[in-house]
Amino acid sequence: MTDNIFATSVFFRLSIGGNDLGAFHTCSGMGAEVEMESYAEGGNNGFTWQLPGRVTWSNITLTRPVTADTAKIARWLDQTLRRVEPKDGEIVALKPNLSRIISWQVLGIVPVRWQGPSFDPSSSQAAVETLEIAHEGLRPS
Repeated sequence: MTDNIFATSVFFRLSIGGNDLGAFHTCSGMGAEVEMESYAEGGNNGFTWQLPGRVTWSNITLTRPVTADTAKIARWLDQTLRRVEPKDGEIVALKPNLSRIISWQVLGIVPVRWQGPSFDPSSSQAAVETLEIAHEGLRPS
């Protein structure tokens, strides 16, 4: 039997500062960008140095249908927004059987936005919540 992760759904478990915030169905925005500075050296007209500058990390957005874990986000936000202080956390990609695929240590997490669910009885769409976090960097763990 082959282990094909592409034929299954992936879940993402999020914990921040020791708080397990539950599983999410989508995780997007993990990325970094290095600012490059061009430096034209005098007397060398055919060449420009490309020097790396600052690294910027994009915000990470996680979404999921409303579950019992939604209360965990509400409690975490209530604690965090009283005194916003960056905390380290972890995002773990999981197979449906909850075995680990890969994980990332996320440094200096701060909540940016939480969008609660919209309940529309005329729609067959599941009520979804979205959490967006800013951070200071990622490391594989």
